Amino acid sequence: MIIKVCGMRDAKNIRDVEALHPDMMGFMFWPGSKRYVSSKPDYLPDVCRVGVFVNSEPEYVQVKAAEYSLNRIQLHGNESAEFCRIIHLITGLPVMKAISIASAQDFEQCTEYQQEDAVDMFLFDTKCSGWGGSGQSFDWSLLDCYKGSKPFILAGGIGPGMEESIASIRHPQFYGIDLNSRFEIEPALKEISKLSLFINNIRNYEQNK
Repeated sequence: MIIKVCGMRDAKNIRDVEALHPDMMGFMFWPGSKRYVSSKPDYLPDVCRVGVFVNSEPEYVQVKAAEYSLNRIQLHGNESAEFCRIIHLITGLPVMKAISIASAQDFEQCTEYQQEDAVDMFLFDTKCSGWGGSGQSFDWSLLDCYKGSKPFILAGGIGPGMEESIASIRHPQFYGIDLNSRFEIEPALKEISKLSLFINNIRNYEQNK
């Protein structure tokens, strides 16, 4: 199971989270976010760096991808499949598309992106009034309604006490989890002890399956 820790900004906190060996770390490049990275941190992790964008211009995505040596792009707005293809072409990076979920019908949005060159995976987040960051989970039983062939990462209000429920997910395309607001002391600053315990618990559940 892939573990992605998103909303990073502080150099020391980045180092501390990296020591927990997550698979991916996310950096928010949308100015409307409380976790917006307005300037490059003094330290960047040696793990898969994911740049998170919301309805950004392709040129902006391209600049940030080069500046931060990103390994993956996450598009969290209402970007079309064609836009995803353009981002993949100009950056040369794999693209993950966030899809907001509140009902079974919301998975129909995935159809547009199923073409091979649009995106390589999805991130399923909780539908809310903004662009993620609600700290709330959607009904995970709805995941059974996703019949697509691309893998997905689960996001939205994942926090302590959910380890067993996550480990029990058996969907064939379930690829990993995205951790953010419920492990924060304040926006963009993760509480290391809480995050460490959760990650250890998740990995123990995985080993004991």
